[in-house]
Amino acid sequence: MSAQIRFIPIFIGAASLLVLSGCKQQQAKSMGGPPVVPVSVSKATQESVPTELRVVGSVEASSIVQVKSQVAGQLLEVAFTEGQTVSKGALLFRIDPRPFEDALRQAEAAVTRDRAQITQSEAALARDSAQAKFNESDAARYSELQKAGVVSKSQSDQSKTSADVAREAARVSQANIESARAAQEADVAAVAAANLNLDYCEIHAPISGRTGNLLVHAGNLVKVNDVPMVIIHQVTPIFVNFSVPEEHLAAIRRLSSNRKLAVSVFARDNPERAAAGHLSVIDNTVDNTTGTIHLKATFENRDGALWPGQFVTVVLTLDTIQNATVIPAEAVQAGQKGSFVYVVKADNTVENRIVTVGRTFGKKTLIEKGVAPGDTVVTDGQLRLFPGAQIRAVDAGKLDAGQS
Repeated sequence: MSAQIRFIPIFIGAASLLVLSGCKQQQAKSMGGPPVVPVSVSKATQESVPTELRVVGSVEASSIVQVKSQVAGQLLEVAFTEGQTVSKGALLFRIDPRPFEDALRQAEAAVTRDRAQITQSEAALARDSAQAKFNESDAARYSELQKAGVVSKSQSDQSKTSADVAREAARVSQANIESARAAQEADVAAVAAANLNLDYCEIHAPISGRTGNLLVHAGNLVKVNDVPMVIIHQVTPIFVNFSVPEEHLAAIRRLSSNRKLAVSVFARDNPERAAAGHLSVIDNTVDNTTGTIHLKATFENRDGALWPGQFVTVVLTLDTIQNATVIPAEAVQAGQKGSFVYVVKADNTVENRIVTVGRTFGKKTLIEKGVAPGDTVVTDGQLRLFPGAQIRAVDAGKLDAGQS
């Protein structure tokens, strides 16, 4: 009797399990198999992909000028504001011109005096030349008369001496003219120097650029070639200095010999706004301490986006890979066997394919092997996928919002 009582609960439990199993099978059949997974997809495309080197560089002004005074005096006026962009030739400073105006008037007076001296010496030369000519004629006449015995030898000698004196007086007058002309040239040079010093009283911008802090204020005395009064940085155009590994030197030299290599830069705080320029300088030595070669690129910088001393990301474009297979970078996943992507098949199921990944540029990745142009790959929602999973393509925005 006890054995029968024990058998009844076991039988009831087995029957319950069978009923429960049948219910689950019926529920699974009613649900129609595994659920459909919503994902975002994109097609692999064929593009021309540039070969780029990405490094950090620094911005440098194309020209830096320390503005100094070339004359000494009191600074009367500052004609610009600190940080202002000035054009070449714009007035920056004005120094008291009065001492130099006086010096100019003195030099001009000396030139006038020299001209009068030359006129006076030329008149003396004309007089002495005429006197010498007369005395020489008189001496010749007395010489003939002395030979004829009409006059004495002493009279003939006296006339000859007078002729010699007149001739030397003419030579002295000629020397005075030459001396006066030399003095005039010196005084004309002094006038030019005085005019130049007067011009230096107004200091103009030697280049176009942006001014820095004002280092000497109005009212101070300035000296010749003393401390800088202001420093101007030319930022249009502007340079970007950067270094790349030595292994790329041969390719850079070869490619730059045929064309200008494109260089783009963008600030770290604004990666979407890139400035375009070109490689302009390849340094003549390799830095053997770092194994890099120093390069310099030139940018027009008309919008003033690049600033001297700023650190930027530099992208040097070397060459272009034609007909490359490209997919969004987020489609590539990391697995135990390497990188893979989920490829959507014609029946809206997925398979995972091992891929050989090239380099990444922007938000895209170059695929060297494993995906062909036109293949559809999953770009978001991979965590819920497995080989053979059924998918439904939705927009990325809807997927992010949790809509399915």
